[in-house]
Amino acid sequence: MELLEREASARSVVYTFPHLTIQEFVAAFTQFLTVDPGNIVKFLTEAHSKTDGRFEVFLRFVAGLSSPQSARILEEFLGPFPNDTTCRVIDWVKEEVQRQITNAGSEAGKRSLLNTLHYLFESKNPALPQHILGSVETLSFSGLRMTPIGCAVLSHVISRCNTIKHLDLCSCGIQCEGLQRLGPALHKCQRLGLRDNDLGDSGVKLVSVALRNRHCQIQALWLDKVGLTDSGAEDLGSALSTSPSLTKLGLRGNDLGDLGVKLVSVALRNPDCKIQALWLDGVGLTDFGDEDLASALSINPSLTQLGLGGNNLGDSGVKLVSAALGKPDCKILAPGLDKVGLTDSGAEDLASALSTSPSLTVLDLTHNSLTDGCVPALCRLIRNHPSLEQIMLGANQFSADGRNQLQCLQGIRTGLNVAV
Repeated sequence: MELLEREASARSVVYTFPHLTIQEFVAAFTQFLTVDPGNIVKFLTEAHSKTDGRFEVFLRFVAGLSSPQSARILEEFLGPFPNDTTCRVIDWVKEEVQRQITNAGSEAGKRSLLNTLHYLFESKNPALPQHILGSVETLSFSGLRMTPIGCAVLSHVISRCNTIKHLDLCSCGIQCEGLQRLGPALHKCQRLGLRDNDLGDSGVKLVSVALRNRHCQIQALWLDKVGLTDSGAEDLGSALSTSPSLTKLGLRGNDLGDLGVKLVSVALRNPDCKIQALWLDGVGLTDFGDEDLASALSINPSLTQLGLGGNNLGDSGVKLVSAALGKPDCKILAPGLDKVGLTDSGAEDLASALSTSPSLTVLDLTHNSLTDGCVPALCRLIRNHPSLEQIMLGANQFSADGRNQLQCLQGIRTGLNVAV
């Protein structure tokens, strides 16, 4: 297999390993079996301190040699492994993981922590993750490029640790293969961030499997900009209907279109659906698909926050949503209707419908085409709605006089904020 190269002379025959990985494996054996146990910690610390990663594979091999499974197989050929060295390597791994956790704020810190978790993975000691990470509730690797192997390492750690509640893997370049490695552990997290990864429909399907797990603990899930389309929305919608724990879901920036939103709306109609906050900003929803969503909003028993910004709803689409928001059974406190193509005509319909909304507290109408023509209707809404705490109207087309009329209402109720 060309793993060995033979070089013969009159005095000796020398075999060398041309492959770097083999060299590092043999070097790890040499240090593990012959080094003075008293110096092994200093040696490992010096090697780990190199920031260019030159010793990472070597260090993973050293950590792996502390594994009882590895020792049992290899001692047959190499003799007994020194117990003192094994204990010192395990102690070093413990201390290094704990030290890196406290320094994982920067990208370099996150990379160093992930490398250190590789040692934990290689040691194959099932009790170590819980022992070391027993007080850790959050692991954040956002912005750090994650390979499938890195995902396997995280899965190993999380599956053996019962305290990690928040896993942030946003913008990590994770694709379907990486998510497959993470799959067995995803259901254990309470807050899971996967935003800005190229998961596609197949990757989201794997997340849906975790949501269906009867032991699933996921309460908040961010799947914004992951390449989800209407083809994958049906499977996700089915999972939402039966998830025992999910209450917050972000789907911003996916190409769901009207059909995809319709499939999600089916889940919202299910009485077993527990979603309280749903963000559908910029998903390609139009007034044609808005009717299905509005129908679901009218009967959903739990939804209190809804983001629809950046969709081309227009006045007709907003009117449908407004009618649902005004129903006595609708519980939505904070509808987001920024950048939806709303004009004065639609704003008047909206203000009229919301006047009977029993729960409205926050209203976002920024970045629309509102002018002074709808100021009287908005003023009536602000004056007469007792629970309204904040209304955002910036980036519209009000004159200075119109802005003043709206802004003057800020003091009429304690805590009321009118942002124009």
